[in-house]
Amino acid sequence: MNNKISGVLAIASLVLATLACQTVLGGGSDSTPAAPSSSIIFSDDFSSDQWGVGSDSDSSVEYANNALQMMVFTTNYFVWSTPNEEVYQDVHMEVTVVNNNTDSKTAFGIMCNQQANDNNFYYFAMTPAGEYAIAKTTDGEKDLFLTNNDQWTYSSQIAKNASSYRVGADCGNGMLVLYVDDQLIASVSDSSYLNGGVGLFTWSGEEADSANVSFDDFLITEIP
Repeated sequence: MNNKISGVLAIASLVLATLACQTVLGGGSDSTPAAPSSSIIFSDDFSSDQWGVGSDSDSSVEYANNALQMMVFTTNYFVWSTPNEEVYQDVHMEVTVVNNNTDSKTAFGIMCNQQANDNNFYYFAMTPAGEYAIAKTTDGEKDLFLTNNDQWTYSSQIAKNASSYRVGADCGNGMLVLYVDDQLIASVSDSSYLNGGVGLFTWSGEEADSANVSFDDFLITEIP
């Protein structure tokens, strides 16, 4: 990543230090969002403490108000959390992100196809300022934004500083697609990673030393 990262790994309530990122793993699921039951692979409404949590001087991932709250206290700092160690392929994901009056340059969103090496994955990012990117992370290299000539870009379809957003992503069949509030924002093709883990992330801005968002109603379904 081209930003500062640090890590806590929690599996079955056992917390272990990592060097690469703040990663929180857990297990279990709760059915929450509406979707055809036959297509649901995983869902969680965060009403029970099924995901791991952890805090340090740079960031915090904790349950609060029946949601998973991520706070960052350092500029340009990336923190993520994953629900399990399952390998997923060709999936659609959705999550509600609550804007806790975070800085408008805070980025957040969904990760997919995370490889055994934690630093290899795709991520779908947006900010309350209306910016977005679909990116690929490769260990030891600078992140590559696959959209907009490797740059952040604004979308008029993203409401600025809304109280919450429904962020969606397709990850599979060689396509990566970002949705915000049921609007298609961008799509690109890339087949570097064909399957892998999924997760959620928060990333503080380059000039902001704080970020505060909460995630709720996470859903994974099959791509037809």
